[in-house]
Formats: sequence, C-alpha cells, structure tokens
Amino acid sequence: MITTDVDIFLGLDVGKTDHWACAVTQDGKKIWNKTLPNDEAKLVAVYQNLTAQGIVLVVVDQPATIGALAVAVAHQLGIQVAYLPGLTMRRIADMYPGTAKTD
Repeated sequence: MITTDVDIFLGLDVGKTDHWACAVTQDGKKIWNKTLPNDEAKLVAVYQNLTAQGIVLVVVDQPATIGALAVAVAHQLGIQVAYLPGLTMRRIADMYPGTAKTD
C-alpha cells in the first residue's frame, strides 16, 4: 500500500468493550477522536461515514483477539488494515513526552 493514496488514517487502540479511535486526514486534521464501541453495527456506521469522505486505512494495535471484529468489519467493507506493533507504538509515543498514554 502506498500511503499517499490514503485520505484518512483511522487508528484504533482496541479494547474489550470499546476502542479509542482517532481519524486524521493526510494534512493532520482530526475528524474523529473518541471512543468507538466494539459493536459490528457501530463499526460499520463509522467506517462507512469515513469512507464517504475518502480512502481509509484502519491501523490497529492488536489485529487478533479483541481487535478481530474491527479488522473483520474493515475487510468486509473493503477497507485496508495495517498493524502497528506495540513496541513501535511505544517508541513513537516516547518521542512525545507528556502527551502519550502510559499503559
């Protein structure tokens, strides 16, 4: 995948009941930054809303287990998915002291 083809990056910090979702455009504008229930209908609604605005790439920190539904729904809708490993995410967060989550 060439990321210049992506209009919206949707990052999901997956959780058992809710995910934290942050969607940004290529120019860095936040268009979604709040919880997203781990519910198929709600995932479909958000994904469809975002795909109406352009090409979306869903990025998850856990593609299996608790992130499996978010990944499956994205695939069902033809949305590409990328995996950001925890260690990589931690290294990125370390570049921004004081602004990252601590878990």
